[in-house]
Amino acid sequence: MIYLDYAADTPVDEAVLQNFCEITLAYPGNPNSTHELGRSAKACLNEATRQIAGLLNVQETEIIYTSGASESNNLAIKGAAEKYKKFGKHIISTYLEHSSVTGALSSLEGSGYEIDYVDITEEGLVDLEHLEELLREDTILVSICCVDSEVGLIQPIDEIGNLLKRYPKCIFHVDATQAVCKIPVSFEATDLVSFAPHKFYGLTGSGVLIKKEKVILEPLIHGGISTTLYRSGTPPLGLITSTAKALFIGISALETRYKHVEALNKLLQTRLKSYPCIRINSNAHSLPHILNLSILGAKAQTFIDFLDENAIYLSSKSACCAINSISRPVYALTKDKKASLSTLRVSLSHLTTLEDIEKFLDCFDACYKKSIK
Repeated sequence: MIYLDYAADTPVDEAVLQNFCEITLAYPGNPNSTHELGRSAKACLNEATRQIAGLLNVQETEIIYTSGASESNNLAIKGAAEKYKKFGKHIISTYLEHSSVTGALSSLEGSGYEIDYVDITEEGLVDLEHLEELLREDTILVSICCVDSEVGLIQPIDEIGNLLKRYPKCIFHVDATQAVCKIPVSFEATDLVSFAPHKFYGLTGSGVLIKKEKVILEPLIHGGISTTLYRSGTPPLGLITSTAKALFIGISALETRYKHVEALNKLLQTRLKSYPCIRINSNAHSLPHILNLSILGAKAQTFIDFLDENAIYLSSKSACCAINSISRPVYALTKDKKASLSTLRVSLSHLTTLEDIEKFLDCFDACYKKSIK
C-alpha cells in the first residue's frame, strides 16, 4: 500500500495512541466533577493545556477544545458573526477555504450577512490591495486559511493581520489546519485560529480553537461551561492529552520532516513536468507537503481509479468536496475551468519513502500512456 493522501488524514502516531489509551484507562473521572477522581482528571487536563499553550505560544485561557477543525471553524465564524453583528454584517474570505468555512459563510449569507471574496494574485497569494478595498467600517470578520488544503498555498498571515489592525472592530480568523506541525506558525496577528490533530498524526474527533482573550463568541453548543464558557460538554481527556503529545512530536520533528518532504516534492515535480499534458498548479508559495496538478485532456478520476487498483491512494480535491465539482483553489489560481476539473492532489509525509514515489510514478506513467491520446 502506498498512501499519498496525508492532507486528508494521517495515521495516528503509536506514541499518541498509547498516550490516549493510558490516560483513558488511568483517569475514569469527569474533569468537570468535584470529587477526587474528577479533580485528578482536571489536573491532568490542565497540564495538557499548559503544554499546548507553551508549544503554540498562546495563553492557556485562549484554548477551546472542540470535536475537530470543522467545528472550530463554525464556532469561530458563526460565533463571531453573532456577537459582533451590532457593528455590521460584512464578512470577507477567499475562494481557497475549506468547505467548513465556506459552508458556515453560506449559512450566514442566508441570514442576511454580506460575504465578499478577496482576489488572489497570479502567485496565489491574497491580494492585499484588493483586501484593503473590500474592508469597510461594517466589516466584522475576515476568514483566511493559513494554507489551503488543495494547492498548499501559504498566505501572508502576518501582513494580513497587520493590515486589519486598522479596523479594531474586525476579527481575524485563520484556519491553520494544514499548517500546524508542517511549517512554523505564529498566532500573534490573529484573533481566532482553528486546527485539528488528525492532520499531524493525532486522533480524529478532536480539535482546537485558539481564541484571543479580547474576542467574544456566541457558543454553538449550550448547556454548561465545561473547560470554557464557549463550548459545553464533557472534556475528552484522552483526546486532549494525545493532542498535546502529537503537537509536541510534530513541532520537535518539524524541520527534519520538512526537509524530507521537500526533497520528495522536488523529485515529483521534476518527473511530472516532463509530461506535456500535465500542469503543476502548486508553486513556490505552496508548502511541499501538497503537490497539485491538472491532467489536461483526461479525467482525474481515471487516474485515481487506476492508482487505487494498484494500491496507491490519493485524492482529486479535499475529501470534503463534492464529487465532480471544480477545485475552487485551482480555479481561483488558474481561472481555467477545465484545469480545475481535472486535478490530482498528491500529499506527502515524512512516512513517504523514495520507493513509494518511484512506484507511484511508474503507475502514473502507465495510466498516462493509456489515457492521453
